[in-house]
Amino acid sequence: MVLAHSLASAADTASGLLDYLGADVNGSTWLRHAGIHLGGWVNTSVTYNPSRPADNFNGPVSFNDRAGELQMNQFYLYLERAVAASPDDWDAGGRVDFMYGTDAIFTQAYGIPYVDPRTGRPLNRGHWDLHLSSWSDRFYGIALPQAYAEFNVPVGNGLGVKAGHFYTPLGYEMVTAPDNFFITKPYTFQFNPFTHTGVLGNYVIDANWEVSAGAVTGSATGGGDGSWDQQLGNWDFLGGAVWTSDDKSDSLSLTSMAGGRSEQFGDLWAVYSLVGKTSFLDNKLHYVIEHTHGFADQVQTANYARNGGKLENAQWYGIAQWLTYEFEEHWSAGLRAEWWRDNNGFRVSGPPRCSGSVNINGAGAARPYACNPDFSTVYPFQGSGYYALTVGLNWKPLNWVILRPNARYDWSDNIKIFDAGKRSDQFLFSADVTVTF
Repeated sequence: MVLAHSLASAADTASGLLDYLGADVNGSTWLRHAGIHLGGWVNTSVTYNPSRPADNFNGPVSFNDRAGELQMNQFYLYLERAVAASPDDWDAGGRVDFMYGTDAIFTQAYGIPYVDPRTGRPLNRGHWDLHLSSWSDRFYGIALPQAYAEFNVPVGNGLGVKAGHFYTPLGYEMVTAPDNFFITKPYTFQFNPFTHTGVLGNYVIDANWEVSAGAVTGSATGGGDGSWDQQLGNWDFLGGAVWTSDDKSDSLSLTSMAGGRSEQFGDLWAVYSLVGKTSFLDNKLHYVIEHTHGFADQVQTANYARNGGKLENAQWYGIAQWLTYEFEEHWSAGLRAEWWRDNNGFRVSGPPRCSGSVNINGAGAARPYACNPDFSTVYPFQGSGYYALTVGLNWKPLNWVILRPNARYDWSDNIKIFDAGKRSDQFLFSADVTVTF
């Protein structure tokens, strides 16, 4: 009863705010006279880890990364004027997103690594949305994951152009909580880019084919998570193609990001993602498969000291599969299975919050604000395979409320990456609630 009352109060508060702004609240909200959509959600989770790790981190699992702690993952607001494709008329719009919570650090534009992957020298990161809140807030922060203008250019069937800072089109799962089946994130998602800064064009050829292409900048990781004030001379490719069947039940997409790693070093950094979807049993059973493969040439890997200080080419790749079934309007069940390989020990190095919170302090040293400074000595740093099985339910008791309990089992084949470097496997039991408005 207390939870239901709290959720109802949150919805009433959000509706009152939208009414005050001149909105019509009826499933979606529209600011009068401007054609602007205002919406958002609150997402809160808790995760039980039977291992009870000493540092309370769930190993390399991100987003719901804290064991036994209530996390407000996302307090999310967005303002959007959508643009429709048209062969005849120009149109303009855009979108701005705001996030506060424990997920903010993962979506901030830190596309500059805290150390140069070629030289090991500490680097200054961008200032788009890093540290908008105090460094004293270990786990809560602010992110501005999207801020872009959008245009329809009346060429052919209508060319859509997005310019600014926006979410990546790579992969299947998304940052935004209401758009995923599970609370926990797969490795294929959390070790790939979340956002880009630049220009991206999108063109629908016909009912079956859609293509995109553009250029992104501000990053020293081949174009991922770029900011507005660093590496602006380093431009990289972003784009892909999507095929959809006539009945819309099947699709296949290939998306890629590729280019020189930074302004100083032109070595390749690239990622591609291949996603296939299909549906069965009157569109109640859904199957998705994703393959992701990343490359970074001439970088320091886990083998750097062992091979005499030589740089090497790194690769990371994996396959994730989802199977979900809709029992009825309010209930659905899902299974996710994943294999992930960090071939050179380049991408996985303990809790992502630790490396994500590193920046150069006043003394010129690279230090994390969310973790113990010596986290890299606690968690192993070497190539390994990772495996994860996740099962869960989605329950929508109301149109604006989603509850998602799930259980997850992870294990690694070469290293002890869980329980603060003491275990090679881990169970997690999580539950979250999302209230949309």
